[in-house]
Amino acid sequence: MSCFLSLSRALVLSSCRSRTASWKKTNLLNRFCFYCQASLLVLVSSAAWSLCAADVGDFTPCLHFFYKSWPPKGLDGTPICQRYNNSYCFASLYSRPRRSPWLSGYLYTAPTGKRPKANWKYEPQLAYPEADGNMMPFLPGPMDLKVVESQAVELDYINSTFTRGHLNPSLHHRTKARRSATFTLTNVVPQKTGSNDGPWEFLEQTVNESLSTYCLGEAYIVTGIIPYRGKDPRIKNRVAVPEYMWSAYCCPEYNHSLPEELKDTFPTFAAIGRNDQNSTEEIVPIDQTAKKQFRGYDVRPMSLKTLEMYLKDRFNTVITVFYEQCAEAN
Repeated sequence: MSCFLSLSRALVLSSCRSRTASWKKTNLLNRFCFYCQASLLVLVSSAAWSLCAADVGDFTPCLHFFYKSWPPKGLDGTPICQRYNNSYCFASLYSRPRRSPWLSGYLYTAPTGKRPKANWKYEPQLAYPEADGNMMPFLPGPMDLKVVESQAVELDYINSTFTRGHLNPSLHHRTKARRSATFTLTNVVPQKTGSNDGPWEFLEQTVNESLSTYCLGEAYIVTGIIPYRGKDPRIKNRVAVPEYMWSAYCCPEYNHSLPEELKDTFPTFAAIGRNDQNSTEEIVPIDQTAKKQFRGYDVRPMSLKTLEMYLKDRFNTVITVFYEQCAEAN
């Protein structure tokens, strides 16, 4: 600002001089325009750099995916604003040591069309902070070693006994672009087939049906994992496997004419699913009548408060999923 005022005073003084000095005024005006253009270029460049640099390490550009722009509290990790084709699609809290996310937060929209092809992608800024912020597809050939060290890659899941388990599922999005964006390995965890193709898939479908039918406004969903109490097993000695998966939604505006069986599922709902057949039954009991391929991968519906109680017990700290537990909807 002081530079701007100094230039302005110089212009005023120059205008009071004789016409023979008019070239000086013109020169000063040209210099003033040059400084303005240069300053504008710096501002625009800084803004563009900030947009790129903020994709990893800062939730600011994607806070709108959380209720009241308030990400879950209590977990440490690396924030990722998941950007695909220059558009922010959802948010993830990533664990670099685990090479997998703690959670993903997103806005639900009723799906249309078929499930897109699974073209898997990675986050370049986890390896190179100065890289473009868009998620990138895995290409044929050897992988960059920095990328391999920073996150999971396709080889981790090939010939393993685990599937790529979405935290933010493609089923919960309307557009093809948003659905395609969920196919990034920074949004998935190692999940057993019996869970991914069984009770957990049924949970995702049930949530889809409930929200598309009864949620009248925005629906905020956060889905995450619960680690083992001791040392986590890892696929290929690299990617940590969760013992449980959990999910919760907040729908502030909803149709109050709910069926009796759904009255406890609005404005909030939560669930925990087993990812290990041999886990104890304190958190999620086993239905012994379930089909063999799905037995031991049960999902237990529960209140948001109950979910947060289990999270506190496992993480040894208070975990808050939604701002004031989506309280304004009550």
